[in-house]
This record gives sequence, structure tokens and C-alpha cells, in this order.
Amino acid sequence: MAKSRRNPPFVPLNDSLPVKQRKPVPHAFVLDAIASLSPYTRPMFGCLAVYVQDKIVLILRDKPTNKSDNGVWLATTKEHHDSLRREFPNMRSIQVLGKPVTGWQVLPADATDFEAAALRACDLVLAGDARIGKVPGARRTSASKSKKPEPLKQPPHK
Repeated sequence: MAKSRRNPPFVPLNDSLPVKQRKPVPHAFVLDAIASLSPYTRPMFGCLAVYVQDKIVLILRDKPTNKSDNGVWLATTKEHHDSLRREFPNMRSIQVLGKPVTGWQVLPADATDFEAAALRACDLVLAGDARIGKVPGARRTSASKSKKPEPLKQPPHK
């Protein structure tokens, strides 16, 4: 009789096995502030992307390189920059992408009003403000994967 594979044997952890340490969540207070929306996160660009339902709303960044872009990134569009800048005077386009203006806007962690601004952005997300959040586009596939397979050739009938 074949042995069941449903319950593999228990292997106790010991100190000799390496355990991958998780990075701390940058600016975790943001997730606490929008917890009622049941946000979920995914790694993105070495940062932490925050989603609510089908929309990406924020990215939390605290990296040792390009520190000027550390903080809370708002997923928005250029058409909303002026109205958001009235609410967030220190908001600006992120610089790490090398473009002068991007849809991603950052509330810089080194700004004196960072925590208050980040919490205000959370309030906008909680209120469903249409200026924050984007539905991500479909992922691109590589050229080799996107080619349609050739139909199978049928052998000639005899």
C-alpha cells in the first residue's frame, strides 16, 4: 500500500537551519491607519506596495539609497497633482525613475509634516478619494511567450 503524502513528517526547527529574516514594514503606521479596508501588500521596486481591493494606492519606501524618495508614494495621475499639492505642500514626483514628472508622487519621510501628511493621505484612501489609487495594467509577457503557438500539422490521410 502506498504511503500517504498528505501529512509530511514534522521536522522540528533547530538553530543550525538558516531562517530568512523578514524586512520590517516601512512606515507601518500607514497600514494601521487603513486597516479597516483590509489592505494587502506585495513587494515592488524593493519597497512595499499597498493595495485596497483591485487598486494599488500607496508604496511604502525606506531604503538606504536615494533617501530623498523615502516616504509614502501616492499612486495618482498627473491630472490630480495640483489638487493634491494643495493638500500636501511637500509632495513631489519621485526622482528614482529619472523622469521630471511621474504619476507616482512622494510624501517625503524627511519632511517636517511627514507623519501628519501620510495620515491625511490615509484618510483620503479611507474616504475612497478618486485621486489616489490605480488599477494596475496587465503584466507584459516576454516576446517569446506572447507568440501564438503554431497549429499542429495533421498527417496526410491515406
